Amino acid sequence: MEIRYITPADDRMAISRVYEESWKHAYKGIIPQDYLDSIPEGSWATVLENPDWNTLVCVDHGSIVGTSSFCKSRFNQFDGQGEIISIYLLPDYMGKGFGKALLESALAELKKQGYKDVFLWVLEENLGARHFYEKEGFSATDDDLNDNIGGKDLREIRYIYGG
Repeated sequence: MEIRYITPADDRMAISRVYEESWKHAYKGIIPQDYLDSIPEGSWATVLENPDWNTLVCVDHGSIVGTSSFCKSRFNQFDGQGEIISIYLLPDYMGKGFGKALLESALAELKKQGYKDVFLWVLEENLGARHFYEKEGFSATDDDLNDNIGGKDLREIRYIYGG
């Protein structure tokens, strides 16, 4: 396994596929199934070009199997903090240490950028992800966001890193 920054040569469609497959797996029963089924191929390919984001890829035997994006906080009230925007893996790679390695790499890169405080958002109903982040040193806060994805009202909880 290799974790490195995205390069111009990396296939954006392959990285988007990680998002797509991860969403369809991790959010089953949380986000309406018709929405998950209708996610078009390449949905995330363009967001990877956001100049304000840093993106890592996790490569296993030459294939991109995971990705994580992070940046300075996108929220004014958390100015001066680092934010992990996403960590996604192909379903076959979940629960095998790849997510932990990707998270540790994102945290290390944010620390190099000078961020002492780091946070991320997790869907309240995504108990697997919440457990994972808690095991890795994150704690839930009282901060929340309300979303509507696929016609369903959802709540996101802000987690802060205490490590």
